[in-house]
Amino acid sequence: MSERLEIPDELDGERVDRAVAVLCAVSRRIAKGTIEAGGVERSGVPLSPAERVSAGDLIEVELVIEETPVVADVDVEFGVAFEDDDVIVVDKPAGVVVHPGAGRPGGTLANGLLARYPEAAELGEGRRWGIVHRIDRDTSGLLIVAKTPVAFDHLQAALKEREVNRRYLSLVAGLFTNITGTIDAPVGRDHAHPTRMTVAEGGRPARSHYRRMADWEDHDESLMAVTLETGRTHQIRVHMRAIDHPIIGDPVYGPGRRMPGDPGRTWLHAEALTFEHPSGSGPMTVHAPLPEDLRRSLGELGIPTRGAVE
Repeated sequence: MSERLEIPDELDGERVDRAVAVLCAVSRRIAKGTIEAGGVERSGVPLSPAERVSAGDLIEVELVIEETPVVADVDVEFGVAFEDDDVIVVDKPAGVVVHPGAGRPGGTLANGLLARYPEAAELGEGRRWGIVHRIDRDTSGLLIVAKTPVAFDHLQAALKEREVNRRYLSLVAGLFTNITGTIDAPVGRDHAHPTRMTVAEGGRPARSHYRRMADWEDHDESLMAVTLETGRTHQIRVHMRAIDHPIIGDPVYGPGRRMPGDPGRTWLHAEALTFEHPSGSGPMTVHAPLPEDLRRSLGELGIPTRGAVE
């Protein structure tokens, strides 16, 4: 049975597959498969997954692919940096994917959350089992998980309004003459390599602020703190590469060669989160210490030429 849906203001300009995923509370994979099978039309015309929708558009959707339920998995490991009745701040280890997707139905943070917090199932896929935002598989550190629908909606709105402060630590190639700076460059899909992102005219606005924490002249490397003003896919990785300071260990956007301090994965850690608590009790900040692999890699570099490693 088909369903007629109106595109709300918050999905204005989004791809059809994302809009269908949100409105129908299904995965992006299911949404894309439905569209490719001709199950989504606008004014009687079938749409393709990459087409954009506008607020007020009416689309006809007939889901044609069964959703595979996400199951609990006690073997998924993750830390908890903070928890109360409304919110969990997860400390995710590197190597753990946040959401299930095509070819990866299990072993994700969502599966682990369902095992440890069965009530996450009540939020469902429409609210991503409470996961407010995500970080890349090989990035370690903090992300917010809501425990109630009210908390999820509050935190999603705060994220959209750029009221959630996210601070990362990253080891990058090269030395900086300036201590602080801002990278303001749009990020979009790399048409030559569809699985990659790039700085591109016509991409989505993206802004990153950085501060040099330490550097090592003999290794030509710098430890940076990067704060996100926006949260585009691979934003820090793309932005640092764009200014010729690629992240050490990054297999996609990195220096292209192994450098001292390479931990064997992207040297990127979500170190701090500041956000207004959904209860209205005020702002709070949560920190996550560097994991052992990143601490060990800094130890290999020795004493910094400038700055210090905390």
